[in-house]
Amino acid sequence: MERLHDTFVRLCEVRSPTGEEREVADTVAAELRALGLEVGEDDAAGPAEAGAGNLFARLPGRADLWVMFCAHLDTVPHEGQIEVLSEGGAFRSRGETILGADNKAAVAVFMELVARHAEEPLAVGIELLFTVAEEQGLRGAKAFDASQLRSTCGFVLDHASAIGEVIVTSPTQQKILADFDGVEAHAGIRPEDGSSAIAAAAAAISRMELGRIDPETTANVGLISGGTSGNVVPGHCRIQAEARSLDAARAAGVAGGIADACAWGASAHGCDVDVRVEELFRGYTVPPSSRALSLAETGLGAAGFEPRRTSTGGGSDANALRLRGLDCVLLANGTEANHTTAESVSARNLDAMLEVCEGIVAAAAAGTA
Repeated sequence: MERLHDTFVRLCEVRSPTGEEREVADTVAAELRALGLEVGEDDAAGPAEAGAGNLFARLPGRADLWVMFCAHLDTVPHEGQIEVLSEGGAFRSRGETILGADNKAAVAVFMELVARHAEEPLAVGIELLFTVAEEQGLRGAKAFDASQLRSTCGFVLDHASAIGEVIVTSPTQQKILADFDGVEAHAGIRPEDGSSAIAAAAAAISRMELGRIDPETTANVGLISGGTSGNVVPGHCRIQAEARSLDAARAAGVAGGIADACAWGASAHGCDVDVRVEELFRGYTVPPSSRALSLAETGLGAAGFEPRRTSTGGGSDANALRLRGLDCVLLANGTEANHTTAESVSARNLDAMLEVCEGIVAAAAAGTA
């Protein structure tokens, strides 16, 4: 497993926030080609606003039967250079940065998976998809042409929870941007000549139902910005909100309610408002008959884990791929505290993720699922 761990550390130390994926994409592509894999890069960089396109690679098997594994190359933004510290059987950042295990733990595991079998092909062929701009609305996966896949089953290792969890339900997320435009005026001399965009936004927020609305639905206002000075009635204010629900129609309805509240707040304070609603990803429920689900659970069992079906409040590339018709499941990868300076993953969990993938491939080859 030493090679797996070395690959993981190297990849984490290659900077790749969303929009800066070029170096890590070139690194991964070169190493896969050195193993003899067919590697291509698509044209997703433009539409995904990424630093590179998605990478797609194949390791043929002895038969025309394929399984696909997917991970993303980008990380959330961070300052400074990542330096990985290995201590006490775990990997973490030595400094005040993220680690990048989200999702380079999975990237490294998949690279080791094909490295193990590059010289003597398995019965099953392996397709690898490494996406870009996942952290910003799954933009790379959305831009990927899934029709080129030969696989009928896919597996995304991108859920920060204990290995064994299989995500069978994911929500739809709606993003809401509202720009309030008022009238600036001197706050101390002629405030009556102004119309406060911040007051309009505040009034709108007071009308919104936020937090956990029901067991399947949440809503949040996460960003507010506006104004130019403490002594000026603010002429502009922007809010960014979201709505999520396991019921797509419910998510759209809550987003519509937020938009209506913005219109009311603007009208009540003599302002205009421009509201834009965008579906970032569509939710799904994996049916019990899913072959990908059966393969995942068989692979987990072979690696010594008890499969546990669960739901998530977040999205992943599995959302985009399932929307395109691929039977795909999201699996936990044993990482912890993703997107924070406390992010970590144990060497044991990296090794275990590799064994789970080996189990999935073996199950597909044996036709046991």
